[in-house]
Amino acid sequence: MSADAVALSRASLPELSVPVPTYDRDALAVGIVHIGVGGFHRAHQAMYLDRLFTEGRDHEWALCGVGVLEADRAMGEVMHRQDDLYTLVLKHADGSREPRVIGSMVDYLVAPDDPEAVLDRMTDPATRIVSLTVTEGGYHVNTATGEFDGSEASVAHDIARDADTLPQSAFGYLVEALRRRRHAGTAPFTVMSCDNIAGNGDVAHRMITAFARLRDEQAADDLAAWIEAEVPFPNSMVDRITPRTTDDDREELASQFGVQDGWPVVCEPFTQWVLEDRFVSGRPAFEEAGVQVVADVEPYELMKLRLLNASHQAIAYLGYLAGFRYAHEVCADDEFVRFVRGYMDDEATPTLLPVPGVDLDEYKSTLVSRFANPEIRDTLARLAAESSDRIPPWLVPVIRKNLDQGGQIERSALIVAAWARYAEGVDESGEPIDVVDTGRAEERTAAARRYPDEPLAFLEDRSLFGDLVDDSRFTDAYRRHLDRLHTEGARASLRAVLDG
Repeated sequence: MSADAVALSRASLPELSVPVPTYDRDALAVGIVHIGVGGFHRAHQAMYLDRLFTEGRDHEWALCGVGVLEADRAMGEVMHRQDDLYTLVLKHADGSREPRVIGSMVDYLVAPDDPEAVLDRMTDPATRIVSLTVTEGGYHVNTATGEFDGSEASVAHDIARDADTLPQSAFGYLVEALRRRRHAGTAPFTVMSCDNIAGNGDVAHRMITAFARLRDEQAADDLAAWIEAEVPFPNSMVDRITPRTTDDDREELASQFGVQDGWPVVCEPFTQWVLEDRFVSGRPAFEEAGVQVVADVEPYELMKLRLLNASHQAIAYLGYLAGFRYAHEVCADDEFVRFVRGYMDDEATPTLLPVPGVDLDEYKSTLVSRFANPEIRDTLARLAAESSDRIPPWLVPVIRKNLDQGGQIERSALIVAAWARYAEGVDESGEPIDVVDTGRAEERTAAARRYPDEPLAFLEDRSLFGDLVDDSRFTDAYRRHLDRLHTEGARASLRAVLDG
């Protein structure tokens, strides 16, 4: 760390040479509690609020961050040390950097350390929105049935807990806070999901009310019906590539800009947020900060999930197997770019709804340019992580739609086959792959390694793939690609589709 760097804090702001909050943070009041304060939230929702405050708007909508996991304590320590300030660094493709200190968060609570403090903040009438970035798996959806899965330990604890036991999970805190607000006669808050899930608000609504119904069996207070009727869950589409912060990022910030930040955030310049206008007790003027506030988010979210997110999966497994380690390396290769653009044009686009105000050709070209930004250094390992939470909502619907309407499936089948080959845990050079798929990695690897004796073993998990294993058109393509991946490798498999 540079010896001349200044440690970020409220007191050190006047000493910094980078843009800092120009608004009076003492005049901010918490109006939003956010559960799941990771890099994406801090590069996205918190940044939009910082824009509003800079323009002199909506100072009653500041953020209180909440970490519900033991692992969130590390973030809490940094945020407390830095007075809840952090640096957001845009990484432009030409190598330039654009740092800014973000001040929209004014408190951070670690729930395991003080559960009542979290509940007090969530039940405060001033809190009118609780927002979430808890990742795809944090909604506890059985991907085969679409129903609530309450088997995760902290969720099961919160369903069964008695009135004298405090919650442990995000759902537990949400439902307990809503119960207390109802009991006190306080209006409910809006639950605003900011996760990469199709119909994220609708999913949150279904899963949280399902959780509440199971809690009702313990508490007998009909809370689920009240949530169903009174609590809005707006849908949203969110987009900004935000790789994990590295020690190199911290050192660069210190050496180039003189800022010592324990947990800065780095991201691409592009950002997008499309938000359904459905709130119970008001909201910030998000549209004044560049958010698209609309009546129907679905066309935009399908566009993003099936074009951007699924394309990330398209480059992740094949690229890794071919020897690449970063997204920008893959997108400097013409054959891979042709493959990804072919997936977007021929398989994803025919499954989309009309997207008002968006030029899809321009959007797809922008995606490829974003993937190719060498400064982001987005790892393929990150893109390939948690595949069991990503392939089912992002790619499987594309496959199913194209099967139903007689569309193309070759590229999608190769992507799934490449996931199976990747999940074996050994690359084409015989080097081990660290397969990250929380709760499913060993299971996925075991299924993948049943090839060639059971070539469809990987597809037989109906919680992930539904009935795709029963469709001969898909399984024929999948087996053909999986065989070639084993015998000739990823590059030859890619070329076979391109030459198709």
